[in-house]
Amino acid sequence: MATPPRRPTNPFEAAEAAFKPVKKPAPPVREPSAAPNVRELVSIRIDRAVLDHFQEDGPGWQDRINDALRQLVTARHQD
Repeated sequence: MATPPRRPTNPFEAAEAAFKPVKKPAPPVREPSAAPNVRELVSIRIDRAVLDHFQEDGPGWQDRINDALRQLVTARHQD
């Protein structure tokens, strides 16, 4: 019984196999949270002037930004 060669006989196929691109796994599908109105931690970049405006009134500036964004989203859905 003949044993197959340990090395591929075709060097082109060997090179193709060595440099074959690795398939990346598909990113997981992000499902919405089960509970409505649950806040989620995110990181965004905001202009300094906008940040200063919301921070002028002291603590609660993140809530004020959230409220302003919610008003924009609500107004857009009413159009």
